[in-house]
Formats: sequence, C-alpha cells, structure tokens
Amino acid sequence: MRVGALHRRHRGVYVVGHLALPELGAESAALLACGDGALISHRSAAHLWSLIDRAPWAVDVTLVGRRCRPKVGIRARSVDEIDPRDVRRRRGLPVTSPDRTLIDLALDADYEQLERAIAEARAMRLILDGELEGALERSRGRPGAGRMRAFLRLEGGPALTRSGGERRLRELLRAAALPQPLVNASVAGYEVDFLWPAQRLIVEVDGYEFHRHRRAFELDRRKDMVLRDAGFHVTRITGRALVRDSLAVVAHIAREVDRRSVEPDSRAQH
Repeated sequence: MRVGALHRRHRGVYVVGHLALPELGAESAALLACGDGALISHRSAAHLWSLIDRAPWAVDVTLVGRRCRPKVGIRARSVDEIDPRDVRRRRGLPVTSPDRTLIDLALDADYEQLERAIAEARAMRLILDGELEGALERSRGRPGAGRMRAFLRLEGGPALTRSGGERRLRELLRAAALPQPLVNASVAGYEVDFLWPAQRLIVEVDGYEFHRHRRAFELDRRKDMVLRDAGFHVTRITGRALVRDSLAVVAHIAREVDRRSVEPDSRAQH
C-alpha cells in the first residue's frame, strides 16, 4: 500500500496496481469482503444475468446463515437458508438463480421493469415454463413473492408461451367459425405460426417473451421483411392481447381474412 501497489476496496480486499476495477471487479470484491456463503443477488444478480441494463450503485449480496457488517458499496441481506435450486454460478461467481433473482427484483422494481426482466429471461431461456412458479412455491413469505404472484395474476396467470398462445388462438378461431389456417407451415424458408394460403395471410403469435432481447427482435424483423417480400401480409399478435383483448384479436383477423378473400380483379377495381 505504501508504494501504491495495492489499493484498498474493502477491509482485507485490495485492487492490484491501480484504482480501475476490471469487469465484475466490484462484485468479486463484495463477495470476498462478505466471506464464505455470500451470493450475488437482487439487482446485481439481475444485471449479471443480463436482465437489466445497468448495475446498481451498490453490489447486492445475500448471505446464508449469517450476517455481515455494513460496508460501503455493498447492500448485504441475510437469509437463514436457501434451496440449492436457487443457487447458480455465472461467469465464475456464485449468484442467485434467474427465477429467484426475478422474485427478489419484484420487491422494488416497477411494473415495466419487472415485465422487461421476465421477458428477457424467457427469451434467453433462463427460465422455462413452470420454473418461476416453482420458485414462488419455495419462496413463500419472502419479500417480492407476493408482488410476483400479483404480477402473474395480472398477466392472466403464468405468461402465455408461444405454444400456449397458439392453442388459445386456435380455440378462438374455431369458436368464431373462421376459416381454419395451416399451422406451423413453411413459407419462404421460415416456419410460420398460422397461414391462410389463399389470402396470403400470416399470423405470428408472440407470447409473453416477445418483448425479448435485441437479437431476437432483429431476427423477427428480418423474418417479417422476407415474408412481405414474398407477397404475404404478416400480423403479429401478443400473448397479452390474446388474454385481454381476445374479441378484438379475432375481429381483426376476421377482417384481414375477409379483405384478402376478395378476388384479385375486384381488389384491383377498388
């Protein structure tokens, strides 16, 4: 320390050579400062899993079975025990699992932040169907669990997956006595959810995960571009719309089918 080779970060934890921290340096230092059994959690874990864009100003750490003295730059929490299913390693660091992280995040995230985080986790397949609900069962009484349950109820239960959205839309189409489309057909090198060949109409069901991360968003837009260049009209329906606005969805599809069922000559006259 006297010659400037070590720079104190926390008691007993030093940065070597200079004050600039390497990537994940703050998180690594916080774990070292808090000792054995410490996990990155809450917003810091959400950032580590790429569920939120910015790391919090202080590193969130959860300790199992013990407490840690207050330290500058660390928000430490204690739990009596933690289920092994709620612990993972991410980039070499012990961290709460994605589903546990989302429940912890629900404690202080607003609706839009939580929605985006859950969408990212589903899109990146960090959580699969049923895993978030399973983590909720293990988290009874934990801060954040109640808000997460309320959030999922608001979304109509567990968020619609793509396959769940497809089943829901098929039921709505049958109930409305609309012409039945081909399902999961191949068009221009892509698999599409619903296809009315005569009308050259495609409907894609974007489940809860549609908000997605950037790469999936770009791939979907490229797919739409190719399909439109091939002469098809593409309509995207979200899982939320299927739950909240099912009548409006069916009415929209009915209008599109009807509009595109007009004979080419009649269409040209219009």
